[in-house]
Amino acid sequence: MADTTQSLPPLTWLRAFEASARHLSFTRAASELNLTQSAVSQHVRSLESFLNRALFVRKTRALELTEDGSNYLPVVREAFDLLASGTQAFIGGDRGRSMVLQCNLAFSVFWLAPRLARLYAQHPWLVLNIVTPIWDPDRHAAGATIDIRFGRSEDMSRASIRLTREQFFPVCAPSYQDGDIDLTTATLFDCAGVTGSWGKWLKSKSPQSLPPRAVNLTSTFNISMQAAIYGAGITMSHNTLARDILARGDLLEPFDHRPELSEGYFLQPAPEHGSTPASRAFQGWIEEEMTAFQAG
Repeated sequence: MADTTQSLPPLTWLRAFEASARHLSFTRAASELNLTQSAVSQHVRSLESFLNRALFVRKTRALELTEDGSNYLPVVREAFDLLASGTQAFIGGDRGRSMVLQCNLAFSVFWLAPRLARLYAQHPWLVLNIVTPIWDPDRHAAGATIDIRFGRSEDMSRASIRLTREQFFPVCAPSYQDGDIDLTTATLFDCAGVTGSWGKWLKSKSPQSLPPRAVNLTSTFNISMQAAIYGAGITMSHNTLARDILARGDLLEPFDHRPELSEGYFLQPAPEHGSTPASRAFQGWIEEEMTAFQAG
């Protein structure tokens, strides 16, 4: 393999050139780099000699880039940007203290957010950037350190870790229909695209049940659950989202029937080469927290 280092100028020469080109001044570049003006000037002359091209027109009180200097500057800057981003990825970003969590929106609102105080009490140094795409999470997944999704096991990757096993059931505000729920007149809500639908719930409760009335669909449980909390109607929900709200008394479960839900919440861990102190701390915490929650 060829030794490519023989065709590369020293990094100090490139830094001197980039700073001088940005300031159009050896003096200001020297101040930024904590070098003398003569050292910066010499680094640039060495680079020009190495390239066999003049990079600056030297005037009495100013510098001006030559055509070759203007053409070479974007190459140097792109190389520095690549080094910076590669180094940040290698050390895990902010020395491994921060991470990007792509997370299902309803899970973030109803389960994760109420427990973040416990996360930060255990790991006060951790910095989270939480992103919650509703549609097409695959589009953003490459930029996430850890990904938490709602779906079926067959739709997840082999590396995914199942966090929950769910049952689904209707919930509504305690005051809705004065507490005497009549599904033939109730306003029904559900989240689109989930197998635990009103039709499936009614069929599992009683095969002779009539089909439900028209159901208002939302793109996320966050909307249907809030609608129910504020008394707009009755919505289908599941354990992970509803338990805390039921315990607070903001919602009640009017029927004693909980079929198993095919979907659950899955954690896609960071790849081994992308593991950082932040990702390891968060994954360990959420698995421990969820184990206690599921057992409760």
